[in-house]
Amino acid sequence: ATLLMISMFFCPLATIIGPSGEELKIMYHEKLPYVVMLIMLMTAGICAFFCHKAPLLQARVCMLTALMLIGFQIWLAIDFFINRNAMVFNVTALFPLAAAALDFMAAKRSMVDEMTVQSVKSARKARKKRR
Repeated sequence: ATLLMISMFFCPLATIIGPSGEELKIMYHEKLPYVVMLIMLMTAGICAFFCHKAPLLQARVCMLTALMLIGFQIWLAIDFFINRNAMVFNVTALFPLAAAALDFMAAKRSMVDEMTVQSVKSARKARKKRR
């Protein structure tokens, strides 16, 4: 998911076709609000990656990142509907949706891992008490 967000810096958001047929590409890094949002999302993704020792924290960061990605996707969708006659949007405008799905799956997996570890710990404690 973080790699998708990083790739958005180098991919065009949309193309404007002029009256004489020339094409002008609009990049994500040309709009300051998009840059700020992408930096926040990349930072959150990197934090989630390095929180692998604390699965509950990792799951929370992944969920927060996924919710931010959904918000970013809604923002891009609004821009699409406002400018759909003037611009041709690139497929990269759907990357936040794909990244959100990946983050939701990562959060679920982190929670499953933590629950598995907790159940093994409680089973060991119960076994020690019986002996």
